[in-house]
Amino acid sequence: MKFNTKTRYGIRTMIELAMHWQGEGVFQKEISERQEISFKYLDHLISSLKASGLIESAGGRMSGYVLTKDPGDINMYDIYKAFEPELTIVDCLADGSTCTRSGECATKEFWDGLNKLIIGYLEDTKLLDLSQKQKKLNEDQAASMFYI
Repeated sequence: MKFNTKTRYGIRTMIELAMHWQGEGVFQKEISERQEISFKYLDHLISSLKASGLIESAGGRMSGYVLTKDPGDINMYDIYKAFEPELTIVDCLADGSTCTRSGECATKEFWDGLNKLIIGYLEDTKLLDLSQKQKKLNEDQAASMFYI
């Protein structure tokens, strides 16, 4: 199982916005530079995050972006769903799928349990937790640098 680039970069974008939660909007250029995401690719990410209701413009054109709710109320599955319709680790678990082996497959319950564990982990991991961790990593890195 592998998460796509949009989801991974979308999470990084959301962490950047969460680290500036109480401040003014964060400009797309700043997100692009700090998270090393191309400006053009970030357009697609921002569009999906806005459409999902997770972010909005801070106050008009040239005002940057802000989260629409507290980072403690946003989980990783919310962000995942901004880029993917649902998480299914095997096709037979997808809504509306039909499997000719569903009545005789011993592994379906296993895959379903694993799928639920992954979704549960994503739901339990809050954006606030990751943004605080990133802030600490940034501070530790800055403190370990020395200047001549």
